[in-house]
Amino acid sequence: MKPTLLVLAAGMGSRYGGLKQIDPIGPNGEIIIDYSIYDAVKAGFGKVVFVIRKDIEDMFKEHIGRRFQDIIPVEYAYQQLNDLPNGFQVPEGREKPWGTGHAIYAARNIVKEPFAVINADDFYGKSAYTLLGQKLKEVSTSTIDQYSMVGFVLSNTLSENGFVSRGVCELGDNNILDTVVERTNIVKTASGAEATLEDGSKLSLTGDEVVSMNFWGFTPTLFDHLERMFTAFLKDRGNELKSEFYIPSVVADLIKEGRASAEVLTSKDSWFGVTYPEDKDMVVKSVRALVESGAYPNKLF
Repeated sequence: MKPTLLVLAAGMGSRYGGLKQIDPIGPNGEIIIDYSIYDAVKAGFGKVVFVIRKDIEDMFKEHIGRRFQDIIPVEYAYQQLNDLPNGFQVPEGREKPWGTGHAIYAARNIVKEPFAVINADDFYGKSAYTLLGQKLKEVSTSTIDQYSMVGFVLSNTLSENGFVSRGVCELGDNNILDTVVERTNIVKTASGAEATLEDGSKLSLTGDEVVSMNFWGFTPTLFDHLERMFTAFLKDRGNELKSEFYIPSVVADLIKEGRASAEVLTSKDSWFGVTYPEDKDMVVKSVRALVESGAYPNKLF
C-alpha cells in the first residue's frame, strides 16, 4: 500500500501577510509545495490530501490543487473551527482553529493508509521524503504503534528575521524519540538560540538540538488517539481563546503512556521555509543552488 502525503495548508501565514503557499520561489514560478509533491511522487507516495479551510477553498484549488491533478490523486480535508468531538462547542470569541493536532484530526475520515504529515510552506528536501516514504512502507504490527519523524538540526531551521516555534526532541537508544517539547518564540543568538517560555523566562539552546519540523510518519491508528486526546484537551483548555493542540505534544504523550514509539530519521538535506517576508530571498537563492547542482530539474512538471 502506497503511503499518503497529508499537507497542512490551512494557515494564512499571519506574520507573513497572506497565502505564502502560493508565493513563487523556483525558476519557472514553482512554489514550495511543487517541490514537496515532486519529492513525494519520486519517493513512492500514492495520494495527496490537503488540509485547508473552507474560506480559502476556491483560491487553493485554483492556484495549488489543479497543479497536481494529472500527477497524483488529490483529495481535500477541511479544518473547521467547529469540527469538535461530540459534546463540545466553540467558546465565544475563539477565532482560530486548534492547531496542528486539530488539522490532522480533520482528515480522519479520508486517510486510511500509512501517511506522512508536512507543512505546506516548508521545504524539507529529497532525502526526507525518501527516508520517510520507505519507513511507511515497512510498517509492521506491534504491541505499540510505530510512528516516525524526520528531524533537523535547530540551527539549520532558524530565521534571521524573527522568532520561530520548534518541537525540541530528546533521543534515546536507536534514535527512538524519548520526548518532544514545543518551544515557541525561539530566536537566533550569537551562541546558538534562545526560547522564551510561557512565564516569560528565557531558555538557552545550543543550536545543535534535533527539532521536529512537523514531518511525521503515522499509521491510521493515530486518529483514535487524536479523538481521545483532543477530547481531554478540550475538557482542560477548551475555553481558552488561543490554546493549541500541538501534534508534537500528542506524540510525546503517547510515548509517555507507552502507546507508541517514534523513530527519528536524520535527513542529510537542509530545511528552509518562509516565516517572514524577508526570508523569501534566502529560499529563492537556496532553490536556485539546488537546481544548478542538478538536485532538481529546471522545470519540475
